[in-house]
Amino acid sequence: MTKMDAIEITQSGAPDVLKPARRDRPQPGEGELLIEVRAAGVNRPDVLQRKGLYPPPDGASDLPGLEVAGTVAALGPGAEGFREGDAVMALLPGGGYAGFAVCHARHVLPKPETVSFVEAAAFPETAYTVFANAFEAGGLRAGERLLVHGATSGIGTMAGRMARAFGAEPYGTAGSDAKCRAAEALGYARCLNYREEDWAKLLGEAGGVDVVLDMVGGDYVAKNVSLLREGGRHVSIAFLRGADAQFNVIEVMRKRLVLTGSTLRARPAEEKARLTGEIRRQLLPKLSEGLVTPVIHETFPLADAARAHRLMESSEHVGKIVLTL
Repeated sequence: MTKMDAIEITQSGAPDVLKPARRDRPQPGEGELLIEVRAAGVNRPDVLQRKGLYPPPDGASDLPGLEVAGTVAALGPGAEGFREGDAVMALLPGGGYAGFAVCHARHVLPKPETVSFVEAAAFPETAYTVFANAFEAGGLRAGERLLVHGATSGIGTMAGRMARAFGAEPYGTAGSDAKCRAAEALGYARCLNYREEDWAKLLGEAGGVDVVLDMVGGDYVAKNVSLLREGGRHVSIAFLRGADAQFNVIEVMRKRLVLTGSTLRARPAEEKARLTGEIRRQLLPKLSEGLVTPVIHETFPLADAARAHRLMESSEHVGKIVLTL
């Protein structure tokens, strides 16, 4: 069987457990495409998987990597909508850190000519996450305010651009003045340094927000609830400060708040296909126009995946980190 380059997780641990390897090239199954990978996005779930804290779903590749861009190398039986040679970007359950990856055709998007393969590889994970959570679960609408914790992360930079593209006003928090100014330069109306400023008090005094996209959890939840406007929505997508939270239920009742949350990787295939259709219809035109192009911080060759993970864990990046092949 034909071999390909890949990055394996040799054991749970620090970034150095990511090692280059030679693997058998996967074969597309029913309804699947084989994609020759040109670039692969690096995401926090990859870091958690490397640490042994986020195993891949049943049937998924054990290789890390949840998003890629490349060209269609082969079509499995029944795969429709694409041809060999098409430039595409795809949301994967795993297997992106490799020369080839398989993905169901219904989870694949055409790559606009206006974006590079690196930019395309940085799009799916963040775009799907923000669309599904801020816009669908959170119901963000034009004229409303969105608060994003981690405004300069991959998700944060995409959330700011998407909010602006759909007529909403993004507010954020970040861990330094330099990051806050970077977020504002990328379109945030205001970004507050959570290490030095009482962001909940200041944003509350400024009129509050309608939707919170929260990656922090823990004690942030009560603060988020305090500054949500009437009818506000709180959407949890991660819990960097802990999964347990205490908040004032009376405040939730009085302001008629909605608290919800989700994960993306474990969603059923049908749901991911539905999301793909909505993103193709509503978001792809804005990507083509340059309104929601991912912010790229740095790229690394595939063999340097460990360096890419070290950068991600340093939290010094603004935007996305991408592996190239």
